Amino acid sequence: MPTYARAPVEFVRGEGVRLWDSDGREYLDFFSGLAVQNAGHCHPQITAAIAEQAGLLLGTSNLYYTEPGIRLHQRLSESSLGGPVFLANSGTEANEAAIKVVRKHAHQRGVEQPEIVTLGGAFHGRSLAPLAATPKLAREDLFGPLPTGFASVDRDDAAALRATVSERTAAVMLEPIQGEAGVFPIADEVLLAAREAVDEVGALLVFDEVQTGMGRTGSLWAYEQAPVRPDLLSTAKALGGGLPVGACVLTPELAPGLERGEHGSTFAGAPVAAAAALAAFDVLDDPGLLRSVRDLGGRLRDGLAELAGVAEVRGRGLMVGVTLADGLDAPAIAGNALDAGLVINVPGPGMLRLLPPLVIGADEVDRGLALLGEVLCTQR
Repeated sequence: MPTYARAPVEFVRGEGVRLWDSDGREYLDFFSGLAVQNAGHCHPQITAAIAEQAGLLLGTSNLYYTEPGIRLHQRLSESSLGGPVFLANSGTEANEAAIKVVRKHAHQRGVEQPEIVTLGGAFHGRSLAPLAATPKLAREDLFGPLPTGFASVDRDDAAALRATVSERTAAVMLEPIQGEAGVFPIADEVLLAAREAVDEVGALLVFDEVQTGMGRTGSLWAYEQAPVRPDLLSTAKALGGGLPVGACVLTPELAPGLERGEHGSTFAGAPVAAAAALAAFDVLDDPGLLRSVRDLGGRLRDGLAELAGVAEVRGRGLMVGVTLADGLDAPAIAGNALDAGLVINVPGPGMLRLLPPLVIGADEVDRGLALLGEVLCTQR
């Protein structure tokens, strides 16, 4: 089905921050497969872990234990909120689990029709419940009737958020930095309002860290740089080191979360994917690397701000969004950048998104800036 507008390039090989197409052309990757390849393409530790585990055991189903799955549960819990973990295969699935947990929690406190409050510009996934939590894509004309029980407020309006949270609120669910919207960090004022509002009514705070997690912002989890701590955290994308892995993590206070028969997944936590995720943790949960992400992110943002045609630069770490000057065609710029050997993304009209692998070096940051600067000059 033609669900993607694909560029006319076939990538056949990747290494570090570089890709090669079927004609042998080399590209500098500033998109990381949509924040999946945080450790770069074909990182030797990750590929070795995949190969070793594939030769031992592919899977047995979740009716039995496997060591990689157990270790991944433990690593996720200990590195974040400290409570139970549900392993999944994607960010959408992780958010489905989070939605189930918060609705169950609301019913347990006597709420008959729980409501989840989300922010305008949010993206939480494409299955029906996360889609209903994604205002821009929640189209009743195509996919209705969508699940009810979701309300949306402007992402910059702390007062509106406070006013919308009520006794029937199950949770406030948000991305600490909105990725698909164009990389928009949520203001501390809004995060504090969300935390205080849910605490007042006994509801929960969910952070969707599918795109912001695994070091993307310069800390393992973006909430570590925020003034509040969530009750639930969803993650995916870079978690699997290139393989499909997602997870929903709770605080200990919410244990057990979901119990026997209340949720499940055939492939989630399978040994090969879990081994890849554990290797990704070993690469990305490194203080030196995370410090480099913060430093090089600043270098990238400062360089972008100096380019002709750039009106605004946003982001944290190596998660960067750009708003272009009026009259510039973002899709044309991204297409010309691809022709020049630079892979970037267009998240919305007049915007570019840059998500380079976290193993990038200063010279590669500068090379990417030079390529984009040349493209922008030809568009003015």
